[in-house]
Amino acid sequence: QVQLVESGGGLVQPGESLRLSCAASGNISSINTMDWYRQAPGRQRELVAIIASGGTTEYVDSVKGRFTIFRDNPKNTVALQMNSLKPEGTAVYYCTMVVTHIGRPGYAMRYWGRGTLVTVSS
Repeated sequence: QVQLVESGGGLVQPGESLRLSCAASGNISSINTMDWYRQAPGRQRELVAIIASGGTTEYVDSVKGRFTIFRDNPKNTVALQMNSLKPEGTAVYYCTMVVTHIGRPGYAMRYWGRGTLVTVSS
């Protein structure tokens, strides 16, 4: 019912920046939280950043001061600006959203994108 599509991944050198974007489409009445997760090779998926519907943000300690999460509510999009990237930032980045559907006001579901690969290497 809802599709999330990420874009913006790629290969960058340490210290460089990258901006990821994620757009949601489908049966959407409202979106609560919009989050970015990442999964590095051989590691568990971890939460990177959260932005609530009101704009409140939270970040994992390892990215604080370097990453910024943005949302555009009318466009149902979320972005992650990543500055001063480090090699340990190499991972598949996933966007996820908690969506309330049109016609089902009391019911929300979490949706995931397929991920976009970010590689930080010299």
